[in-house]
Amino acid sequence: MSGPDPYFFGYGSLVNRATHDYPMPRPARLTGWARTWKHTALRPVAFLTAVRDPSSTIDGLIAPVPGGDWMALDAREWAYERLLTTDVVHDLPGSVEIAVYAVPNTHQASPDISHPILLSYLDVVVQGYLREFGRDGVGRFFSTTHGWNAPILDDRPAPLYPRAQQLSVEETALVDSYLMQMDAQIIRN
Repeated sequence: MSGPDPYFFGYGSLVNRATHDYPMPRPARLTGWARTWKHTALRPVAFLTAVRDPSSTIDGLIAPVPGGDWMALDAREWAYERLLTTDVVHDLPGSVEIAVYAVPNTHQASPDISHPILLSYLDVVVQGYLREFGRDGVGRFFSTTHGWNAPILDDRPAPLYPRAQQLSVEETALVDSYLMQMDAQIIRN
């Protein structure tokens, strides 16, 4: 008889349940880590990665990977390395194996005008945090994410992010208000 299914900890688009169908996702926290915007030669745009930061804790979701079949999630997160971690605070009974995806340090570079953050990706992430953790959770997302000086490509009219979601007027205004507070550099097509 095999043990319990392993879990993943999602801290970006995986927080938005509309982007996946993993069963029984539930809120959790990753201690000693923060998020940052990075790009690699493996992708044309910047995306979130988890980085060790002893002064930070980030909200996210955990969900089981049925049968330990990581193939689909590894394909989705192909530019990341899957790392086992014991840094997740959760309400599951007993001990479970939990992995977090992070871009290897050797592949990380800071976003630039040629490798911007996609606004459609950021919209998906913020929508997920709003639905899971409320407005306070969105605030924690922005405060525990580094690299807001990166350029952000406004691709809302024609989303480039493959799992883009439709935001309500209120959700769009919330994202825009935080970007204004962060004095974000928005690039228009």
